[in-house]
Amino acid sequence: MSAQVLAFGLVKRYEQTTALDRADLSLQGGVTAILGPNGAGKTTLIRCLATVTQPDEGSLLVDGLDPRFESDRIEVRRRLGYLPQDHGLGGSGRVFDLLDYLAVLKDLGDTRTRRHLVFSVLEQVGLDHRARDRLDQLSGGMRQRIGLAQALLGSPSLLVLDEPSAGFDPDERLRMRTIIAERRTGSTVLLSTHLTDEALYADTIIVLRSGRVVFVGTPSSLADLARGRAWLQQGAAPDARASWLQADGIHRCLGTPPSGARLAEPTLEDGYLLLVGD
Repeated sequence: MSAQVLAFGLVKRYEQTTALDRADLSLQGGVTAILGPNGAGKTTLIRCLATVTQPDEGSLLVDGLDPRFESDRIEVRRRLGYLPQDHGLGGSGRVFDLLDYLAVLKDLGDTRTRRHLVFSVLEQVGLDHRARDRLDQLSGGMRQRIGLAQALLGSPSLLVLDEPSAGFDPDERLRMRTIIAERRTGSTVLLSTHLTDEALYADTIIVLRSGRVVFVGTPSSLADLARGRAWLQQGAAPDARASWLQADGIHRCLGTPPSGARLAEPTLEDGYLLLVGD
């Protein structure tokens, strides 16, 4: 069953920097993508939801459990699959041995059951044939897939992924997208990304700016923020909020269009750029 996540007024400070500024969330089931520019607070929010970091203010509940209390925090982690941005999985150990060890830490049944689960997640990420390989023999993209595999162990009801496609080639990104899509009914999936095309496949998008939640909605509703504000023209538009030259030689512009402008169908990226730029 999908985990319920409720967060109210989360604040997290690092010295003079406020990384999260009264962020509110309400999630249960489906795939939610967190978008935002560098420094917006995406990783800080992910770390709070993964119980790695305690917020300075506000409250967080996962299935009614409060991670501020050790017993509740342990129970939340039993339901959690977490892929941090820097997972640190490397060294000379064998792929299977690492995942088996992590499955032991997660208390995922007897030896036979545990090993079946390990081979299952390796198959899901397309690395079952590399089970006996050493981690330092794998490419960066393969090690990222091992990180995803360990997060999937035990079919967690809350799956928290920080920049999960980092280092992936297009085929690996497609595989990851399929894996995540298969979990949207049985888990609450939350992933941070800086790629708008990746967020396009989420059910809900959250946009952070300067530690604040400035948008919560569907991909189509984010794109609609740019309706009537995206246009095409010959030559640059110096008064536009954003303007770039496309492959066809036409400039795509965002902002307040001039009279008689040739309006364009808005994209998710258009809406996002206008939102974080306003």
